[in-house]
Amino acid sequence: MKFWKMHGAGNDFIIINNILEKIDIGKFPYLAEKLCTPRLSLGADGLMVIEDSDKADFKMLFYNSDGSVGEMCGNGARCICRYAYENNLSSETQIIETAAGTVKGERIDKRNYKVRLNDPQEVILNGKAEISGDVYDYSYVELGNPGLPHVVVPMKNLKDIDEDFLFNLGKKFRYYKAFPKGANVNFYEITGEDEIFERTWERGVEGFTLACGTGTGSVVAVLSLLNKVSGKNVKVDMRGGTLIIDINIQNEKISDIFLTGPTNIVAKGEITDEDISI
Repeated sequence: MKFWKMHGAGNDFIIINNILEKIDIGKFPYLAEKLCTPRLSLGADGLMVIEDSDKADFKMLFYNSDGSVGEMCGNGARCICRYAYENNLSSETQIIETAAGTVKGERIDKRNYKVRLNDPQEVILNGKAEISGDVYDYSYVELGNPGLPHVVVPMKNLKDIDEDFLFNLGKKFRYYKAFPKGANVNFYEITGEDEIFERTWERGVEGFTLACGTGTGSVVAVLSLLNKVSGKNVKVDMRGGTLIIDINIQNEKISDIFLTGPTNIVAKGEITDEDISI
């Protein structure tokens, strides 16, 4: 089984081209859980699988590290766009079929790619959640259809906050009763004009990742609607790197979310893991 391992701002993925490998699609949840386990195998936040598509350049199947299916992944999409370009599956522009709808990508230069994220289908700006006796403000966004759920939560002193406290709060938000599908949880703090620091607790990874593209897009979408950022060239710093978000708004609704950031090819090779059986 040939693979590439890539990361986008620290959000890392294993990519398998199933147009060539022809693995039974039912095996991929098992493979994701096995391959994404650190130390015992390659280790990654997720597994992305390329399949043929009759309405796009290719289809992207996304699996979280626990084997669950993900609707879409922004950093993953940027990485898979580079894979597609460098393996002659697309031109410098890419059209990707995902479970949440069609995503368009664009090569900026060798390492930087831009993708247009799925449109928000649901937006709640002024939610309140009571967790462990405290009340927290939040906003809620679902990107695409079926929607990829994101909770957006302001948090003071986010860079220095107690790690155990934030982890436990993220887990409680992830399973909060108002979110029947569960949710990705994006804590943020505005650090300057059109500058944000963000940390994301990802559903399916069940913990913090170094970056989250769709989470970043959701945060900037919310803050743009609340007039707290301009929506243009908004810089979002995460522990894995910096992502840039551009938002278009028409009639007080989001019409476009563009995510730009770096990609890195970590390794290319063949999976020989003797504990995996397919």
